[in-house]
Amino acid sequence: MRLSEHERPTRTHFAILAMAWAGWLFDFYDLILYTFLLGPITQELGFGRGAHAWILGCSLGATAVGGLVFGALADRYGRKPVLQWTILTYSAGAFACGLAPDASWLLAARVLTGLGVGGEWATGHALVSEVFPPRLRGRFGAVMQTGAPLGVGLAAIVGSFVAPQIGWRATFMISALPALMVTAIRRWVPESDIWIESHAAAAERPSPAARISEIFRGHLLGLTLRCFALTLCNMSSYWLTFSWLPTYLREDRGISTAKSGMWVLLIVAGELAGYLTFGAVSDRLGRKPAFSLYAGMMGLGLLAVTLGWDLIAASPALLLGSMAIVGIGTGTWSSFGPFLAELFPTRVRNTAMGTIYNGARGVQFLTPMVVHAIAVEHRLAGGIAIAAAFCFAAATLVWTLPETRGRVLAPQDRTGVPA
Repeated sequence: MRLSEHERPTRTHFAILAMAWAGWLFDFYDLILYTFLLGPITQELGFGRGAHAWILGCSLGATAVGGLVFGALADRYGRKPVLQWTILTYSAGAFACGLAPDASWLLAARVLTGLGVGGEWATGHALVSEVFPPRLRGRFGAVMQTGAPLGVGLAAIVGSFVAPQIGWRATFMISALPALMVTAIRRWVPESDIWIESHAAAAERPSPAARISEIFRGHLLGLTLRCFALTLCNMSSYWLTFSWLPTYLREDRGISTAKSGMWVLLIVAGELAGYLTFGAVSDRLGRKPAFSLYAGMMGLGLLAVTLGWDLIAASPALLLGSMAIVGIGTGTWSSFGPFLAELFPTRVRNTAMGTIYNGARGVQFLTPMVVHAIAVEHRLAGGIAIAAAFCFAAATLVWTLPETRGRVLAPQDRTGVPA
């Protein structure tokens, strides 16, 4: 019996979930930690917001390459080994950040981190989606995705409260410790049985390059492009917000470092609520209605805390409530693991997930610079407010894709879900 055919999750299911979730948590922690260390890095290395925008952008751009390369490797060599390779890569990048003598070294280290970060998401989500029962896939995909807000929360705690005590270099170096998870994965995590069957039954085994090419041909091309457009809008709304949010709260709104860290933690609390409830809502109502609901919530919350700040600042309840709504709206991210896994066939599933998700994240190379450019004339609030428009665009675009709730994944599914 395949793992996905069990009526209830077993101990093996939860071991897979725990390791994939931890890999994603520290993946996102390593990616976002940099935004909390801009101040001390600037003081020691002597470069400003423009250089930071370039480094942030390049690290996001590197995730696109990592997603494409590691995604294709996972379809060729398996989910389990590639999950280990990605964790080792982003951990090495974090350690190298702590050794940086100048901006060039730091840029290279952040690119290495981005490569590992880009590969881990798709590999972990493909593995979880392939082993959990279809009727519960949305719920457990949502649990998996909670690694992102908890990673942000951990970055906020470490960056706001630990880094001032031990320094930014030591903070990056201890952030390499997730590499130790590889030992646990080797021991307790089995390979996806659906991938094993698909790999064994394949008449031929295409190269990673051929797998990448396949998702851009035939009927899969239209599916890939629509999924990319949806992911790009959702990704843009997120990174336009969070690449500069701590700086926006401190510099534009005069909030202290410690207090801004606490406000980000409030958003994290909202994110956790959003991610977990989204899974249950999408399993009940469908992937598309749930996505539109949550994306709209985030858009409204963003408008309130940027362009509407002066209208609600006198009411702490409205201000903090709007922050929480922004967090809840990010529950849309719980959709992408199960949704993309259900849309694409097994032979290219990890390739498609890694390419689409991280290709959209790679385009975010531009977002820190866009916000920085707009801030010159309109302060950071103007740049971050653009994110609301992307939220509403994503809420609309999701309806161009088929509904996939409860789809059974099979080793030899030969085609993607038709539009």
